[in-house]
Amino acid sequence: MFYSLSAGVANGSQAMKPAGAAANRSLTRRAPGTSVRLFLCGDVMTGRAIDQIMPYPGDPKLHEPFVKSAKKYLALAEKASGPIPRSVSPSYVWGDALAELDRTRPDVRIVNLETTVTTAGDPWPDKPVHYRMNPANLPCLSAAKIDCCTLANNHILDWGYPGLKETLARLHAAGIRTAGAGANLAEARAPSVIQLATGKRVLVFAYGSASAGIPASWVARARQAGVSTIDEEDPSAVSNVTTAIRAVKRPGDLAIVSIHWGSNWGYEIPSAQRSVAHRLIDEAGVDVVYGHSSHHPRPIEVHSGKLILYGCGDFLNDYEGIGHHPEYRPELGLMYLPDLDAESGRLKRLMLVPIRVRKLRVNRANAEEANWLREMLEREGRAFDTSFSLTRDGSLELVNQ
Repeated sequence: MFYSLSAGVANGSQAMKPAGAAANRSLTRRAPGTSVRLFLCGDVMTGRAIDQIMPYPGDPKLHEPFVKSAKKYLALAEKASGPIPRSVSPSYVWGDALAELDRTRPDVRIVNLETTVTTAGDPWPDKPVHYRMNPANLPCLSAAKIDCCTLANNHILDWGYPGLKETLARLHAAGIRTAGAGANLAEARAPSVIQLATGKRVLVFAYGSASAGIPASWVARARQAGVSTIDEEDPSAVSNVTTAIRAVKRPGDLAIVSIHWGSNWGYEIPSAQRSVAHRLIDEAGVDVVYGHSSHHPRPIEVHSGKLILYGCGDFLNDYEGIGHHPEYRPELGLMYLPDLDAESGRLKRLMLVPIRVRKLRVNRANAEEANWLREMLEREGRAFDTSFSLTRDGSLELVNQ
């Protein structure tokens, strides 16, 4: 997934309205040890304009066809939404999401990081957009207590192999696990293993697809760094993932497979993606299929009691003021908070917190925005037999799992 300025900008942005004041307190109540709550979200991009507002902005020079400085994206965001502070605190970009995380207390927090964390390397040739964040600004990820960053996406090698090497080193030094990229194929395919206080383990496997724009040259090999990939059109692809999972998964473990796949725009789910998601659950014993790459949320499915997120949409980016595809309302996104049965991995409950990116930070969506997301998920979810209700505090809840 990438987004750059190529034509047109938005004319403005409506002022945010506060969400309902009544808290959905029941979301925090869980019998100890009976379920595992996850926090998942769409793509997190902390480069370009977002990097520029942090305490240690990196070199703003860009290598894009239309924009040559990250400061241009910052100017567009301010034109759309008003003044944005500089030298912000590490928590600034997460905005209202931090209060939601404190309230819902997920056991595991996973994001797809679409930004290298490096000052090393050169921009990958023949690629229109390159994202990176100054490593000195890494506390912005620690501020949200992220457990794992999946990296099998189409930006993690934007600054070449030196950039990937530094990104991995910086994240690991900060205590953040990674999955989907490594110094060789074995490292790229290895899962992130998250040990819970209950003794349970959550395994995170991550794969990327050419359908999301990952170059063939980025595929990790036995003696070459890169990303772990999956070809949803290849019938043997699921068999390979099944072998990898069975080699690691123990009784009682929960397995999450992150896949960066598909187009940036549109709600249609290709039959090949649906087949892969079902087979991952039926054959590989996967408990959650965590898809992303689209710029907006896509339909949700529950198959054999297991959660499939076909496209989580963007969560954090610097796209304010770029007027592309307003019909999809790409400024809107979701926090995904599934509760899984601790023993079976089956979905017990799914809550979604509607958000909107404004002033380069995550804000709680207002009532109209939350209802628009609900109606969209209802409409697009009919083919998947999923329906959602709006709770008192403006969250969405899956009602027919």
